[in-house]
Order: sequence, then structure tokens, then C-alpha cells
Amino acid sequence: MSGFFLPVLLLFPLVASVPSPSRVPPRYCRRCCDHLDPPLSPSSRPVTYQTPEVRTFINMTILKGDKGDRGERGTPGKAGAEGPPGSRGTMGPKGSKGQAGVPGDPCKKHQSAFSVGRRKALHSVDYYQALLFDTVFVNMDEHFNMFKGKFHCYVPGIYFFNVNIHTWNFKETYLHVMHNEREQVILYAQPSDRSIMQSQSVMLRLELADEVWVRLYKRERENAVYSDDVDVYITFSGYLVAPVE
Repeated sequence: MSGFFLPVLLLFPLVASVPSPSRVPPRYCRRCCDHLDPPLSPSSRPVTYQTPEVRTFINMTILKGDKGDRGERGTPGKAGAEGPPGSRGTMGPKGSKGQAGVPGDPCKKHQSAFSVGRRKALHSVDYYQALLFDTVFVNMDEHFNMFKGKFHCYVPGIYFFNVNIHTWNFKETYLHVMHNEREQVILYAQPSDRSIMQSQSVMLRLELADEVWVRLYKRERENAVYSDDVDVYITFSGYLVAPVE
């Protein structure tokens, strides 16, 4: 037992004589301008306060300036697709009466009319014969030539013509309303023991210098129209319905 404690007793002075390891002194960062005194301990440092961040807010409505000048018009874009038609709007108020227009050209007239008659009976002696007239009811600006029995067109347009005749007993009545040298409509009555009134009407489009007249046509039978010196049985009339430029 004494042999065990002896080595322990011998090592105890050695353990007691070993110095304790030294602590490394703390290091602090310094600037060249810092004081040479060692920094204060954390407990002795003064308390610092962080400055709050200040952000500037600008109310743009207060700083809004005056409206600038209008810029130049840009290049127009392509036309878009056509939309559906809108509904019809309400009728607007009636406008005021306008001023009178300038006088028209006195040389340019848009009126033409005639009405002529025949008091004498007529028997056709040729195959083609113009029906002449001896009585004037209306003949504006002498557009109807009484010597030729023809209407001469001075105002191009649409015209209405009408011819009335009285047939002769037991004689044929065969007439054409002519446009220049072309037959347009016929007025025909077969021989009969009763004379009757016959009528034919037509509308024609006439150009300048066209002529309209009534022509008798003789075939194997005698062609005749009746009239006397007292009453007018035969009439030929026409007038302009609408001018055409």
C-alpha cells in the first residue's frame, strides 16, 4: 500500500509546478486617428442611437404644370373594318328658308309642248303620207312645224304623245306615230258601217333634232280619217315630261 502512494507523491510537485497556459489578450481594431488609449470595455461604451431613415415624398399633383401646346398631327392609320349600320336618328328641326338662287340661263329652256288639230277630212292617195294639221291650240316656241306636220325636238328628254282620230264609214284607218323614220305605235280601225273615235298614246325619249309625226299608210283599201269644218275630230298633242342632259 505504501508502494502505491509513493509514485503519486513524487508526481504531485511536478503537476503543481507546471504553469497555467497564458490567455491571449484581446485585439481591437483601431484607426490611425483613434486615441492611443485602449478601447473601453463593452460595458463601459457609450450608448449610441441609430438615426431614422428619412424618405422624401413629393406630391406630383401640386407640381403639375400648365397644359402644353398641341402637337403635330400624326400619320393617319389604316381604315378599320366597316361596322354595321346604325339606327336611323330622329328627324331634325326644319331649317330656315334659303336665299333665292341666281337667275338661270335664258337660252336654256326645259319646257316644250304642242297641241294641234285638223278640221278637214283626209283620204290617203299615196302609200305613205304625213298627216298635216290646220288648227293650233298650243305651240310653245313653234316647236311643231305646221307646214311639215312634224314636232321638232329642241329640248332632249322624255316626251308624251297622243293622237285622236275619227274613222270613216266603210273605210280603213291605218296610222303610225313615227319617231324620225321609224314606226313606233299603230292606230288601226277596220272598215265598219259605224264610225268611231280612236286614240293612241306613247312616251318616247328624244334627242336633239329628233322628229315625231303621224303617217298614213295606204294598202289595197282606201285609208281615210273623218272631220268637218264645224268640229275638230283629229288632234295630235305632245309635251316634255322630263328633260335629259
